[in-house]
Amino acid sequence: MASLSELLKPFNGERLIEWFVDLTELWHDTAPIKPNDISSPRGLTQWIHYKNFVVWHLKERVRQENIPESDIVEAEKTIDVHNMKRLAAIEQIDIWIDNVLQSADVKAAADACINSETPGSIVDRLSVLVLKIYHMEAYLRNNNLDEKQRKKLRLQMQILQEQRDDLANALDTLMLEMRQGKKRHKVYRQFKIYNDPSFHPEHFGHNI
Repeated sequence: MASLSELLKPFNGERLIEWFVDLTELWHDTAPIKPNDISSPRGLTQWIHYKNFVVWHLKERVRQENIPESDIVEAEKTIDVHNMKRLAAIEQIDIWIDNVLQSADVKAAADACINSETPGSIVDRLSVLVLKIYHMEAYLRNNNLDEKQRKKLRLQMQILQEQRDDLANALDTLMLEMRQGKKRHKVYRQFKIYNDPSFHPEHFGHNI
């Protein structure tokens, strides 16, 4: 039977960065690919990155000049749907981790505190940072940039890379402390009433 650390290895910070970088480079050469299985850690992390990748490029399209208003409205609706499913995947990661910890009979110490951010949320932020860095690198390859612009982008790139690495280290520390019972893991549910048709503002006279 696999050890607890082995079961949770898919959420190692460095491995996640490499995974997201590989997916990002592949998808820019081909097309974003949905995972076959979104119940496994690898499938869930790919699903989150897929959603962030699609939303990123939809937002890029919306920011283009002279785009029809109808296209913007449609894109925003599509972005909402992708974000709703992304949030669900974040929650599923946290549920998966919670099940593994409970199955291993890991009990948090009486004085163990709850982290302000769940592992699933950190995975999501790492995905976004990988996308930011990839696109900033693409800007740096633009021959039309002057030296002042290049210097500014290089500085921003260094900051983003530092944020990415700090976040990966924070995830590793959190996962270790949860395994040791020093941090208490808790699943936070994602409730978004704007995605629930029964709570549409039209039903309440636009007063909310």
